[in-house]
Amino acid sequence: MTEPLILWFRRDLRLTDLPLWQAALATGRPLIPVFILDDQTEAPGAAARMRLGMALDAFGATLAARGSRLILRRGRAADVLAALIAETGAAGVMWTRAYDPAAKARDTAVKAALRERGLLAESHPGFLLHEPWRVETGQGGPYRVFTPFWRAVRVLEVGAALPPPARLNPPDHWPASDLLADWRLDAAMRRGAAVVAPWQRPGEAAALARLEEFAETRLAAYAAERDFPGLPATSGLSEHLTYGEISPRLIWHRGRRAMEEGNPGAETFLKELVWREFAWALLHHFPDLDRRNWRRDWDAFPWRPDNPEAELWRRGMTGEPLVDAAMREMYVTGRMHNRARMIAASYLTKHLLTDWRVGLAWFADCLTDWDPAANAMGWQWVAGSGPDAAPYFRIFNPAGQAEKFDATQAYRRAWVAELSRHPPATATSYFAAVPRRWALDPARPYPLPVIGLAEGRERALAALAQGKA
Repeated sequence: MTEPLILWFRRDLRLTDLPLWQAALATGRPLIPVFILDDQTEAPGAAARMRLGMALDAFGATLAARGSRLILRRGRAADVLAALIAETGAAGVMWTRAYDPAAKARDTAVKAALRERGLLAESHPGFLLHEPWRVETGQGGPYRVFTPFWRAVRVLEVGAALPPPARLNPPDHWPASDLLADWRLDAAMRRGAAVVAPWQRPGEAAALARLEEFAETRLAAYAAERDFPGLPATSGLSEHLTYGEISPRLIWHRGRRAMEEGNPGAETFLKELVWREFAWALLHHFPDLDRRNWRRDWDAFPWRPDNPEAELWRRGMTGEPLVDAAMREMYVTGRMHNRARMIAASYLTKHLLTDWRVGLAWFADCLTDWDPAANAMGWQWVAGSGPDAAPYFRIFNPAGQAEKFDATQAYRRAWVAELSRHPPATATSYFAAVPRRWALDPARPYPLPVIGLAEGRERALAALAQGKA
């Protein structure tokens, strides 16, 4: 029992409600927490890598305060784990399951290699409320539409959240660790790092505080206000879920308690949490969701590849204030309001007839809360090619959406400097974050629209009719 166990952390950087801790402590062995920077963990874009570095820094500090450490290593996961086992005499490895195709392939190979050597190799739940294979239709297959998926999930029992471990069982001797600073996870952000970083709230303590603050002060108005991007109505928990700084089970139980107490926003909030479950179930069952049209009949649709108008969209210079506000909010904060995401995605895929994968790639580079399943499903939902998709003729009108959801212009003025004589810092900071080669200047006149909204709609409908013919 003196041989330690390696706890391989990925997107589960917390102590509270993590089954991995419970299973590992039950062995009675010393525990060595490890994070490996391999091809899969380096795959996300610049903003997500920066936020990952912040999450690792916070988690390492949390472990250190409890007498443990987070060992950092870089390289192919199987090779790093083999080296650590040789260095420490570890009896095996435990980890929390991942569900994207690359991670599943990696983890399956690692598990087989460890067990072939007679070593312990165990994976545990913790990233989702329910394992993707547990929620099935009456015929035994995966759900393809959200509403019946929600009906199935809402009645499933969710186990009680686990408290943080009372002890972390550190080993007598620690293996060497890389220095987090040497990984330079924020390097690709360049000068944007200084702008985006202050908007992040990394760490488990911040996540738990954010959940409670939201539940106490804003949850009641969530159903009524969540679609208004200029209001502080949402929970802000997406970044914490991305890095496993909070468990979905803990959020579920807090929302259920509020619903049982009669909170009017609680059920809508729980549905949004279950949309995340739905997305991951889809990616598990359909592993090319982020690469191919889910509806194969959309393969004939005349998507435009990347193009100059799409570049204006990326730069927040389309001449449509609500679209540009959304794109600039993302570039400054690393996040984008969900209603704004739908409008920006619709504009790219329908008014500009640009392939949804162009937009997905840009979001992957710019979002600090990047979630491969939720974003793939979201882009395909808006484009019309995905599961439970919006009808192909549904085209968000940015001007109409602005009139309905940003009537006071609070959101547009917060992020588009050219709309105000004295723009706020939120809007001007965009120009401090973008690459200098873009040569953007808030003193220049706001651009004219790339395409008229009526013209863009008619063009989209014509292309959609052709693609569906």
